[in-house]
Amino acid sequence: MNYFADSLLAALALISSFDPAIYRIVATSVSISLIASLIAACLAIPCGVTTALNSFRGKKTVQHLLNTLMAMPTVVIGLLLYGLFSRLGPLGHWGLLYTPSAVIIAEAILIFPIMMNLTITAVNSADPRLKPTLISLGASPFSLAYHVVSVTRFAILAAVITGFGRAIGEVGAAMMLGGNIEGFTRTMTTAIALETSKGEFELGLALGILLLLIAFILNFALSWLQGTKS
Repeated sequence: MNYFADSLLAALALISSFDPAIYRIVATSVSISLIASLIAACLAIPCGVTTALNSFRGKKTVQHLLNTLMAMPTVVIGLLLYGLFSRLGPLGHWGLLYTPSAVIIAEAILIFPIMMNLTITAVNSADPRLKPTLISLGASPFSLAYHVVSVTRFAILAAVITGFGRAIGEVGAAMMLGGNIEGFTRTMTTAIALETSKGEFELGLALGILLLLIAFILNFALSWLQGTKS
């Protein structure tokens, strides 16, 4: 008990002292996850809105595929991308392995189905009279999508925040593709795994506290958005 209490106090001291090593890791993790979330959102939101507003053959299959991808272990994504980005892989000449770009791509792929699925849910939960009303007023497909997104913007933003939260907590693919290089690709989760294995429990605990703080802020933002929507 004393060991944990002493480690907790040491971790809080590291956080309050604004240790540059800790906050460099936090900055790297947040920036990588933020870029991945923006990329995924730019793709997932249009795809989700288009899927929700249109009927086509294979729509249920797309939904099942999204549900499957949401449950896919991150190490599988990391393994597939490692095979593509390694020196002997088909994309090895791009030189992406062990770079932030590789981690960003992995996280974007990881959270894309989450954002798209939640976007579909958000659009489907809108007033069922909205779509036929807009169509009767002569709305074009683009105008229809724009108005639906405008009405469901808080739910869609919640989908983006959820994706960001999933990305910043990712460890498997980030470790495989980033290599956990200090000051370059070391994220909060990979640093926690490394430092704890090295016996640096205080540093790992400090990063864990900051990660929990970010999760709390994200959950608070989601609760606020849900309250605003209601």
